[in-house]
Amino acid sequence: MSFAEILEKFDDILYTWCLIYMLAGAGIYFTIRTRFVQLRLLKDCFRCMFEKKTSDDGISSFQALMIATASRVGTGNMAGVATAIVMGGPGAAFWMWLMAILGAASAFVESTLAQIFKTREEDGGFKGGPAYYIEKALHARWLGVIFAISLIATFAFGFNGLQAYNIVSTMEYYVPNLHSSPVPITIGCILFMASLYLFFAGSDKIGWLSSVLVPIMSFLYIVIGILIIILNISEIPAVLVSVFRSAFDFKAIFGGFTGSCMVYGIKRGLFSNEAGMGSAPNASASAEVSHPAKQGLAQVISVYIDTLMICTATVFILLLTGVYQTDSTLNGIPLVQQSVAKQFGTWSIHVITAAVCMFAFTSIVGNYFYAEANILFITKNKMALIIFRIAAAFMVMTGAMNSMDVAWSLADITMGLEAIVNIIAIVLLSRIAFAALRDYEDQKAQGLDPVFYEDNIGLDNTDVWKRR
Repeated sequence: MSFAEILEKFDDILYTWCLIYMLAGAGIYFTIRTRFVQLRLLKDCFRCMFEKKTSDDGISSFQALMIATASRVGTGNMAGVATAIVMGGPGAAFWMWLMAILGAASAFVESTLAQIFKTREEDGGFKGGPAYYIEKALHARWLGVIFAISLIATFAFGFNGLQAYNIVSTMEYYVPNLHSSPVPITIGCILFMASLYLFFAGSDKIGWLSSVLVPIMSFLYIVIGILIIILNISEIPAVLVSVFRSAFDFKAIFGGFTGSCMVYGIKRGLFSNEAGMGSAPNASASAEVSHPAKQGLAQVISVYIDTLMICTATVFILLLTGVYQTDSTLNGIPLVQQSVAKQFGTWSIHVITAAVCMFAFTSIVGNYFYAEANILFITKNKMALIIFRIAAAFMVMTGAMNSMDVAWSLADITMGLEAIVNIIAIVLLSRIAFAALRDYEDQKAQGLDPVFYEDNIGLDNTDVWKRR
């Protein structure tokens, strides 16, 4: 059995017998306990994402949202969705949508917890995330270290290698025999230098880059999806019927569960929106807001932007053009490129290429932001941080030369292990997030702009929420 086959087997077992139930169960539990906060307070979610900073500390709520969205909105929205539909069928789209709605409640809980238990840095900014709330609230630094290691493996090595691979895969249209040509190593070296510069530049530059590029590229890609929908509007009913028919074909699902639309939809949905896996809280903790629930609500929008908008654009691009049914040799980014080209002509391939490269690169720097926060949780040694930055940039370069199967399986496995630790933690700590939500809503009911202090909900172990 080859290395790729071993990885794929472990990947199937991890998701089929563990993560599907944990993710769905946690999302349902949080949705019920928060009384559908992701839908009920949708207006507040939009308002909170634009809240201004009240001091010079940290980054704005919008910048934190864009860093989180930069990591979420990557090639998974294109390549991941394409792989899910090719391997699992149109019904995978339904399971991605369902996981986004349920996962938004998980995103609220984990991001609110990250805000509550964040710490202040020497420069006045903030840092935090699952490793920090595991240590402070569960009093289990050892488990926080395990989480931090799994996140570093996922984002600095698994995800960033995959993003680099997907940038290279956009070149298949332009370069015959791409993977035996010098193009992958050339792109890898360029990515190494660009990544190394930004990794040493710090969170301010990462936040600025994300807040500029992510909205632009997301908007352009969504416009492409909308245009294809408009041009094929008469086909929409048939496409939706195929999605729901495939999604609820239980004979097919349970006859081959590991390769079913349900499993692929949940796997690629999680890879895309990251809800519940403990990544976005690292960005959420860095925001300067007056109440932790505000950043939790803002992160709901990030999940919706990612899956309900951008992934959905890919779903309709693929299903309305039908290229995935007529050319079985295509998958991932090349499939998306050819699907758009069928509608608009070959010139549009260049637009998709540019979008993929932008999405992938912003994901690389957003992913690094998460990984660095967790390196600093483990050690404050400056030399260790320098070595890590170089190693992370090197992994981006080597990822450009990976095979598709190995790239996806490594990313899936490291992501799954990270998600297991975080889901256990946020379920155990969820009562704190629920209490913060009640405090936020009570203050709103009194006509106040909610301001949080730890004793509002009976806590005495936070760093930045004590009454002065």
